[in-house]
Amino acid sequence: MMKRLKTILALVLALAMTASLAACGGSDTTEEPADDTAGQTTEEPADSESDLAYVQDKGTLVVGITYFAPLDYKEEGSDEWIGFDADMAKAFAESLGVNVEFQEITWDYKVEELNSRAIDCVWNGMTLSEDVLAAMGTSTPYCTNYQTLVYPADKAADFADLTSLEGLNIAVESGSAGEDAAEALGATTVPVQAQANALMEVSAGTSDAAVIDVLMAAEMTGEGTSYADLAYSLNLNDTQGLPSEEYGVGFRQGSDLVDAFNSFWAEKVADGTVLETATTYGLQDAVILE
Repeated sequence: MMKRLKTILALVLALAMTASLAACGGSDTTEEPADDTAGQTTEEPADSESDLAYVQDKGTLVVGITYFAPLDYKEEGSDEWIGFDADMAKAFAESLGVNVEFQEITWDYKVEELNSRAIDCVWNGMTLSEDVLAAMGTSTPYCTNYQTLVYPADKAADFADLTSLEGLNIAVESGSAGEDAAEALGATTVPVQAQANALMEVSAGTSDAAVIDVLMAAEMTGEGTSYADLAYSLNLNDTQGLPSEEYGVGFRQGSDLVDAFNSFWAEKVADGTVLETATTYGLQDAVILE
């Protein structure tokens, strides 16, 4: 009996040693961490992806705009966006081999719309202000502009030669150069979503006047326009001792679409397309051709 127990104990010990050696053998082999990228193409994160490749891959350039004649607008009864900016945006998209889509945005949130990729650029008579230059990748300037005061035509005498807007309720597009000008000149501002809405405020009598871009004022006020009862005067940039503004197209910071746009624009200036399109919309004196 004792001999049998010894035999069983020996077998148990032998099995235990075998298991121990197997475990030790596994721990003696140190494996390098697996290289998941070996033999594979690593996909770049979306944030570092070429914007040009991104737009071409999805096949659409989404352009952020507001209603802003003569740059981006629709004729009555039409769903098509036209205007100097809209027409040139269509040509730019074509040069990239993609379709164009116009997306109306709230101007105050244009940077957020860009960064979230809800839109691919802002092309809507955007003044190249310090804030814009800091927040976006921007194109070469393509048009000049200044801020002007729009008021009821029958009250023109009350607004002649003003050097201050103190005591006046002035409608402005929120986040615009017009808002900056009105505040600098002491106005009580009435922020609205778009410059076109600022004109509605004045026409309805809910604001004393509006500060908007002169290009829109020339297009949309006076005899034969949508706002025949409104007039404009005063260069508020001059009033503040500031130079004329310049428009540019905004892209995401670091976007390679900036270079693509600048090359496209230089080509279209050289072949006469820019001047021809500007003349169609009465902007031949404002467009920058250098």
